[in-house]
Amino acid sequence: MGDPKKIRKSYSTPSHPWLKVRIDEENQIQREYGTKNKKEIWKMKSFLQNAKKQAKTIVTLKGEQAEKEKALLMGKLTRLGFLKEHAELDDVLGLTLKSIMDRRLQTILKKKGLARTLKQARQFIVHNHVKIGNQKITAPSYLVSVEEEQSISFDDNSPFATEDHPERSVVVNEDARKLKELKKMRRDSANARGARR
Repeated sequence: MGDPKKIRKSYSTPSHPWLKVRIDEENQIQREYGTKNKKEIWKMKSFLQNAKKQAKTIVTLKGEQAEKEKALLMGKLTRLGFLKEHAELDDVLGLTLKSIMDRRLQTILKKKGLARTLKQARQFIVHNHVKIGNQKITAPSYLVSVEEEQSISFDDNSPFATEDHPERSVVVNEDARKLKELKKMRRDSANARGARR
């Protein structure tokens, strides 16, 4: 059983340390999602592998217990936003690492426009500025459920809680600028199509 005080690793390291393809892929994901180190990627990979392993095991089982385990697995993955409401067990095997990384708190904070960059989102989380509901979350790798996504905000005691904070206004201005550019591009493409006719 081991020492109960010792926390067991929640991930497995790569079997071979020097595979160039894997290293390049991990470097790309690290740049894209702003992780601190590769351990965070390995944790998400382990979560994905465990889900796929469970799905493969459930496929081979029959009976009432198999149905219960299937319902639990599908319910968990649906709650976390990895699968749609009436997804099949085969859809679990179609999940990718990027679909797991997209549900991390750090990524969602950036997508919601509460941070300019992924690095800034990470800093906000680690420095106790972010809460989900009434609970402060300090782990950037926290997997956000669909229900919790709406309740992500800055902590009431955080200086970023006010809308007129300089960092918040920069994010709002950037979003407004991007929206303006997108409208301009659509207008230009519509004009180009009209000119061709």
